[in-house]
Amino acid sequence: MESLPKDSIFEFNADTLIYLRKQYDLDKPGRIEEAIDILEEWIKKQNHFVVKDFPREYLERSIIISKGSVERAKMKIDKLCTFRTIMPHFFEEFDVKNTRMLDDMYGYFLPKLTKDHYRVYLFKSKAKSLKSGLLDYYRYFFMQCEYIQANDYCNGLVGIVDYSEANLMEIIKWFNASDLREALAIIKARYGMRLKGIHFISGSKAIDAIVAVFKQVLSSKVAERLHVHKSMDEVFEFVDKDIIPVEYGGNEKPLIELHKKNLEVLSSDGFTAYLREMRKARTNESSRLSVAQADQYLGISGSFRTLSVD
Repeated sequence: MESLPKDSIFEFNADTLIYLRKQYDLDKPGRIEEAIDILEEWIKKQNHFVVKDFPREYLERSIIISKGSVERAKMKIDKLCTFRTIMPHFFEEFDVKNTRMLDDMYGYFLPKLTKDHYRVYLFKSKAKSLKSGLLDYYRYFFMQCEYIQANDYCNGLVGIVDYSEANLMEIIKWFNASDLREALAIIKARYGMRLKGIHFISGSKAIDAIVAVFKQVLSSKVAERLHVHKSMDEVFEFVDKDIIPVEYGGNEKPLIELHKKNLEVLSSDGFTAYLREMRKARTNESSRLSVAQADQYLGISGSFRTLSVD
């Protein structure tokens, strides 16, 4: 990419493209193209990949999300294709515009980047009760992650989770650690970007139980980046007001307005067709080369379970 294309949801800082490439030593002429070529050729050699053709822009974003490492990008692409095969329930097609759960809980990757090029995800829950688990929300979130992968260019993620109006005791009943572990494994393995921090907003003591579940499934390093606040005012110490929706004291459009726009984009014919194509990017495990075969014929293992990353 010579420049970042204009997007219907995301905005970028004037220097985002140059800053991130330079951060990963990919700013010199031909370096990013060379990295994409290496990743593209590796994908073509993976016998177990059902789909072997990905847009070069997709591959570049995979490298950037992987902190500029082609080896990490290989691992992440392999993992996501594998997860689509072994955990297909997280990627099933469903109607986001008519999912009642999304009336009471919704999240959005906010349009503006921070000054250091991080994307902020703001989740809001007003749920007083739940009729089922959180699977549909995970599916909705992964749809948003697919949009991120296809259209964003950022340094990492800052999460804000607003439980100030939610019935946390009811939510805890449905907060299944096993589902959360699987969902976070997918997020970390494939969509995983630098996580600068997750900020929970709640005045309820029950938030401690929610945070405890997260700590069960997160690494100790990431768990240290969990913060609990009583109000958004405390979060402004970490995130600029210009990025945050107006009802929280910021200068961005209201979150519900952004959420409705997001539903329109995610349910559009164009993005629906894109998701259907991406769901085909799975693995045929019977065709996966063994470590010995990969070393002999390709010089590198195609298995994320054995790939060594610096």
